[in-house]
Amino acid sequence: MDWGTDLWDQYDIIDKHTQSGLELVEKYVKFVKERTEIEQNYAKQLRNLTKKYNPKRGCKEEQECRFSNHQSFLDILNEMNDYAGQRELIAENMMMNICIELTKYLQELKMERKTHLSEAKKAQQSLESTYKQLDSSKKRFEREWREADKAVQYAEKTDQDINATKADVEKAKQQANMRTHIAEECKNDYAAQLQKYNKEQSQFYFSDMPLIFNKLQDMDERRVRKLAQGYVLFSDTERHVMPIIGKCLEGVTKAGTNVNERNDSIALIEQYKSGFERPGDLDFEDYSQGINRASSDSSLGTLGTPKGPLELLGKNRSKPFWLFSKKSKLSPSPSSLTPLSTPPAPSPANGPPSPKFGRDPLSYCLKEINKTVKPRISSFRTLGRTPTVTEDFGHLPPEQRRKRLQQKLDDIGKELQKEVDQSAALEKMKDVYEKNPQMGDPASLSPQINQTAQNVERLRGEFNKYESWLTEAGRRGDSMLRRDTLREDALSYRSHSFNNNGSTHEPYSPDGTHSEEGTPDPSQAIYAEFDDDFEEEEEELVAPIGQCTAMYNFPGASEGTITMQEGEVLSVVEEDKGDGWTRVRRANGNEGYIPTSYVSISLSK
Repeated sequence: MDWGTDLWDQYDIIDKHTQSGLELVEKYVKFVKERTEIEQNYAKQLRNLTKKYNPKRGCKEEQECRFSNHQSFLDILNEMNDYAGQRELIAENMMMNICIELTKYLQELKMERKTHLSEAKKAQQSLESTYKQLDSSKKRFEREWREADKAVQYAEKTDQDINATKADVEKAKQQANMRTHIAEECKNDYAAQLQKYNKEQSQFYFSDMPLIFNKLQDMDERRVRKLAQGYVLFSDTERHVMPIIGKCLEGVTKAGTNVNERNDSIALIEQYKSGFERPGDLDFEDYSQGINRASSDSSLGTLGTPKGPLELLGKNRSKPFWLFSKKSKLSPSPSSLTPLSTPPAPSPANGPPSPKFGRDPLSYCLKEINKTVKPRISSFRTLGRTPTVTEDFGHLPPEQRRKRLQQKLDDIGKELQKEVDQSAALEKMKDVYEKNPQMGDPASLSPQINQTAQNVERLRGEFNKYESWLTEAGRRGDSMLRRDTLREDALSYRSHSFNNNGSTHEPYSPDGTHSEEGTPDPSQAIYAEFDDDFEEEEEELVAPIGQCTAMYNFPGASEGTITMQEGEVLSVVEEDKGDGWTRVRRANGNEGYIPTSYVSISLSK
């Protein structure tokens, strides 16, 4: 079944139906656009929400991120940010795959529909024109036939009239014959026009219009198919990102399960543990018995022991000590209690006068605790104040100081590792330049070598300084220097370091001063214990990380390098670290360094 056969007479219906289909496509495109706007606004609001609750740099919340419950909340914010990105991706894909595609296809359909309707209109106009010609010839034939019939009747009447002359009869007959001839011509023309019209009408209804209707049907079916694909894409676009959205939600769930209350408590302890000892018990001084403070071995005010709390506090003796930074609501009024007794005033030789109980014993004991503890540890209120920062972190509690010193040692160790690597590379490059002058001037490397040597000595001094502080703080620090760094450092600076002319310096002591030849370097003891391990590690062959092909010949005359012929294939053992040299190995096991620019390297994936 097709439109050309079954709907041959429903031109208006087909016109309205195709127009309605195009309007549906436009309506669906607008619907998807509004959906994408909703998705974009939703994603924007989610991003603003996560940005609002993300901690700012340096704020208190960022410092608390080491706790699992705080970190899990940040993970949730990150997952929601990724979730917002997926909503944006949905909107973008819908806009690209549905809206833009359907809009473009809709324009093509409109042009195609316009073309088909234009062809139908032309065919209809052609048929109407032929019909007008037929109608005109028909009317002319009718008119001329009537005129001919009248002329024949007039000739017959004239022929029968006895009064008519022969000339009148002949004239009437000639007129009748002429009219009859014209009528016959009109009849033939009418018959020809009728035949032409019937042929065009048959062509119109059985060929032209069915073909146009079938084209419109095909266009409409393609529109419906494309629209159906848009319907499917509407679902598939979101379904394709559902796995990632599911991972985001799984990340939120994982963030919840990663919360560990015990680890958070331990982290709080490690972060704020001061390392101070709790204050010890105070000795009881029985002033009611009039005991001389100087004669008591356990008294805090004896002449042979450290000064008592009053002497230690000085001007601060009048300031009370409140354990939790707030005065107790249950503190008794001075007038509610009476002193237990009034001890006799000691002689001046025995020291300052003893304090009298002007308040209850509990308040007096708390005040004595404050006086005794305050020289050693500040009150909780004072701990909150920002102390002066010192280089050895002496302003921090013991435990926190040890951690900061250890962290500083690790940072210096990393810098020292970098400087040692750079120094070794410069020395190697200088050696190559000396043996191969065409590759470069060795003197150009002297400033860099000197600067690197100074940096190494400076870092070594800082390392020893912080290490001594860490030892004073309670234990020897474990630096983050790798064992190969320690060995390289020991080998480079225990033996020699280059100056401008390539000569060697005298060995340096850890504090940066010159040491005598017979004086052992304390730093060497740090590295000596690793020598055996290094020897064992050197015996193990490192697995190749790729291959390289030589593009030029290389003599390999300097120490540590290896000869190379053009076209030779070698195994890459160590990549170029920025010094222009790559470590390679032959099939026979020989290893050495070659210029990176001399080979074409292909690393294994």
